[in-house]
Amino acid sequence: MEAARAGDRYALDQLLRRHYDRIHAVTRRIAGSTRDADDATQEALIKIVRNLPRFDGRSSFGTWAYRIATNAALDELRKRQRRPQLRSVGDDGRHPTDEVVDDLAGRRIESIADRLGIDEALADLAEEFRTAVVLRDVGDLDYAEIAEVLEIPVGTVKSRIARGRQQLADRLRLEDRPDEVAEVTRRGAQRVGNRTGDFERPTDLT
Repeated sequence: MEAARAGDRYALDQLLRRHYDRIHAVTRRIAGSTRDADDATQEALIKIVRNLPRFDGRSSFGTWAYRIATNAALDELRKRQRRPQLRSVGDDGRHPTDEVVDDLAGRRIESIADRLGIDEALADLAEEFRTAVVLRDVGDLDYAEIAEVLEIPVGTVKSRIARGRQQLADRLRLEDRPDEVAEVTRRGAQRVGNRTGDFERPTDLT
């Protein structure tokens, strides 16, 4: 990190590649869409590169990066919610149908973790619960780090995670076993795969 801050482009590239998979997993679970996650991750990387010289080290690099990634994912989510829904024309050529033109947005999101559908269950959660659960079970941040990222008290973090996991457990039919949700969500994050070869070289983002 210090080498990257000093202008070493190779060190910067390695630093971002080291965190890329987890950042993308976090944005994917918060935004609920691979396309939006790609956009959010790209935006997060750009902001990390541009703001790295001002990183003061009061928190870990990972916590700081996850704060940027979380905000980028929430921004993409809110943008999507503001977009008008496109509708296709019916078979008769006159009457619109409820089918979404964008097949990525319209098709059922691929279920993960033994086909339990964690993505769909996460999408049903309120934003505040989903974000807290994702940062804990996908980002693997501790309560204090999540509190720092979200700028809320630790007690609120614990409450949101507990309530979010319980709601996920209900949706995934894991009644009375909300702790299993954490492992299910972690396994789901592994489905993201190694994407480090799929994105533009981080140092080219400057």
